[in-house]
Amino acid sequence: MQKASAILAATVTVLALGTGVWFAVGPGGGDERFAGCGTASVAGGKPLGGDFTLTAPDGSRMSRAEVIDRPALVYFGYTFCPDICPADAARNAAAVSLLAERGLDVRSVFVTIDPERDTPEQLGEFAEYFGVPMTALTGSPEELAQVRKDYLVYAAKAGEDDFYLMDHSTFTYLELPGEGVLDILRHEASPEEVADKVACYAAAAG
Repeated sequence: MQKASAILAATVTVLALGTGVWFAVGPGGGDERFAGCGTASVAGGKPLGGDFTLTAPDGSRMSRAEVIDRPALVYFGYTFCPDICPADAARNAAAVSLLAERGLDVRSVFVTIDPERDTPEQLGEFAEYFGVPMTALTGSPEELAQVRKDYLVYAAKAGEDDFYLMDHSTFTYLELPGEGVLDILRHEASPEEVADKVACYAAAAG
């Protein structure tokens, strides 16, 4: 995981744009293995991501090393999200299914930004909806705040009633064990585009 500092030294410019976050990324980083896969490597600064231990739907605690034990698509959202979160989770699940057909075992990860309502049981039901194994994670507000900080995730509560929504960024983080976060995938990417990205990075990493 620490190899990310040499491979993806992420100087990421983050600007809050309404309900999202914009990442300014460009080529660099010094590792040519991934040059043909994307443009998320930039020189200098702190790598995206960090160590964490969060709670799975069965109540077990999972470390980052246990979660990122294979190529992973890491998404931050919430189960009460009316549109974008389920659409992105479905897109990531479709990409995982496509990659399985190519012989690649990839983990879909969903980290809640709404621990107040997203209990482990609620996350478990949500994860089962998408037809492929999904690792859904929650934690204490403090634990999740640290993870969001490490991944530069924007999230804010919009409203105070029981049916409040969450404003949040909508990126999926492509992460490989031993390499860290290698690319940031936008909401607009298709399942095929996501699958091609993962396959490229996995092949380049060897």
